[in-house]
Amino acid sequence: MLKQSVAAQLCLTSYRKEEQYKQTLLGYNPDPHAKKDSILKDGRQIVLSLYRPEDKEALVSMYASMSPEAVKWGLPPYDRARIEYWTSDLTNNITLLARLDERVVGHLRLFTIPFARRKGIGELLIYIHQDFQNLGLGTLMVRKAIELAKERGFHRIGLTVVADNKRAIKLYEKFSFKKEGIARETFYGDDHRYHDEVEMGLLL
Repeated sequence: MLKQSVAAQLCLTSYRKEEQYKQTLLGYNPDPHAKKDSILKDGRQIVLSLYRPEDKEALVSMYASMSPEAVKWGLPPYDRARIEYWTSDLTNNITLLARLDERVVGHLRLFTIPFARRKGIGELLIYIHQDFQNLGLGTLMVRKAIELAKERGFHRIGLTVVADNKRAIKLYEKFSFKKEGIARETFYGDDHRYHDEVEMGLLL
């Protein structure tokens, strides 16, 4: 009888740990109709989660399948070495993934520079897989990143975006990012032309 009681207690403890793990997945909800902020415009539900070391291969796979159009305003390469660098130090950084089932379809990185004079100053980058663009995923990810940044005591989020990337600028302005300056002809594009870049910032 005692053995059965101990076994039942261990089973209950294991269940509770599993439930606690599920709750670490930002956006997780057992009822897909109960939480609307993880629903894409096409009705699919995604899960936002903080990066874990075991997510590396899924993240590598996402970038390996990105189309040239999806990263044309970015700074390649997006190979394994780059991703390992991005995920090597998670101490003061926020690395947010968007998942559909086991597939990673979005990646947001909010990182800090480890200098006392840059305390609480974060820099943001975000990439969305081409199959999930124009579905509101960028909005979901930026909103969650701002929430996390406030919880962790960030003072400011800054970013740099190519001036011709109008869609991204519109997204950031939705969250009250302000244009703070223009760096003239600092981005050399696939079209073999130089493009301006816009500095934007949000005070939290």
